[in-house]
Amino acid sequence: MEIIKGVHMLECTGRSRVYLIQGEENILIDTSLPIPRLADKIVEEVKSLGIDIKSIKHILLTHHDVDHVGNAAALQKLTGAALWAPKEDVPYINGELKRPGVKKIVQILVKYEIPKVDKTYAHDQVIGDIAVINTPGHTPGHASFLYKNVIFTGDLFKVKNEDFKTMPKFMNYNQLLVKKSLEKIKDLEFDWVCPSHGSPIKRNDRLENLTI
Repeated sequence: MEIIKGVHMLECTGRSRVYLIQGEENILIDTSLPIPRLADKIVEEVKSLGIDIKSIKHILLTHHDVDHVGNAAALQKLTGAALWAPKEDVPYINGELKRPGVKKIVQILVKYEIPKVDKTYAHDQVIGDIAVINTPGHTPGHASFLYKNVIFTGDLFKVKNEDFKTMPKFMNYNQLLVKKSLEKIKDLEFDWVCPSHGSPIKRNDRLENLTI
């Protein structure tokens, strides 16, 4: 699905979205669940768009949850891309820290190959034409990405039945930080919202009214 020219939501990843941005250096956002052969399906879908998989130069992770880092290691190997992640989330990605709450159970049940994070986001980081927006709360270092008139919001909230919904409290690291991050992105200019859970949606008043 092409949202705007050069911005694609990959259909093969189902409920945990992966997005592809075409530019001078092609970029993937998140890598979905560690499902057998899903990395291969991602590669196949990228190729079906007429894009050389080796032209992907960066893989950007919004945060450490297993349904976002699940295919990172495999896609690193297949693309040769640099893997980026929030600094605060790296210890969870590489297994140094246990994920809190119910995510600790998920971490035990859902296994993935631990990737090597090549780079972490700096303050006001820009990668290609993408601005990295620090939006902590769902996890300690959760990041969103702004590209032209599209924002990729990871798990800051989800979209269900064409409406914006915050994540359940037990899934968030810090509710106060979630609230502050929501207010931060409302101050930004964009037309399209691309969540990790749910379908891309045009900005509307329901986003402006979203609170926790």
